[in-house]
Amino acid sequence: MTNAVSLDISEVVGNFPAFRVVLVVADALVIPPGRPPMLDAFVAETAAQVARDLSGVDLADVAELKAWRQAYRAFGVKKTSYRSSVERLLKNIQRGAGLPRVNVLVDAYNAISALYRMPIGADDLDRVTPPLAFRYARPTDTFMALGDPAATPDPPHAGEVVYADAETCLCRRWNWYQSGRSAIARDTARAVLTVQTLADDDEQLQKAAAHLADLIAGCAGGHASWAIAHAAAPLVAVNRA
Repeated sequence: MTNAVSLDISEVVGNFPAFRVVLVVADALVIPPGRPPMLDAFVAETAAQVARDLSGVDLADVAELKAWRQAYRAFGVKKTSYRSSVERLLKNIQRGAGLPRVNVLVDAYNAISALYRMPIGADDLDRVTPPLAFRYARPTDTFMALGDPAATPDPPHAGEVVYADAETCLCRRWNWYQSGRSAIARDTARAVLTVQTLADDDEQLQKAAAHLADLIAGCAGGHASWAIAHAAAPLVAVNRA
């Protein structure tokens, strides 16, 4: 399928058989300069709901976050400063900071991530080189963190789970931090997103993916298609325009 974006998780599911990820490809995007009222309301409602749900709750006791902490420890991450992207979102909401404002597409997937307690990442499809994979780091992997003005090389460590394309590491420590090379920007017209879970629950994962696709269409136009990779089907492909 030459006109498709593929994702392979086979290298990871041997040690993490519950891992599931939705590969979402969104085409013909038009990212507006400000949040549409619909998205603004959804972000506010989501932050308020999550804040209520997590009031007085120790994040270490949240099942979804506990699973990611255990997975991180399993591939050698011991520092508490390295947490899954969804834990950072929930922690900020819990302490009253709400959800970040970046751009419409990023704000949309962050809200879905917080609502469903699943890490979600996105890359500009015109700035990545498929095929994509969740795999273990290789000695040749390179990485430059999003938001680093010096673009300092920060390659992953041996044994680290990464998200990568054919040329570079797109996200370190599974879903901890994204590369600056392929970040979503106002001029992004095509995007590839991943919705990730360690829960054995395809129904909830599909619900999150469908909600994300609808939200993208509602606030940035275009069309989103998706497929689920899991242990029994670790390689998936989604057509792109």
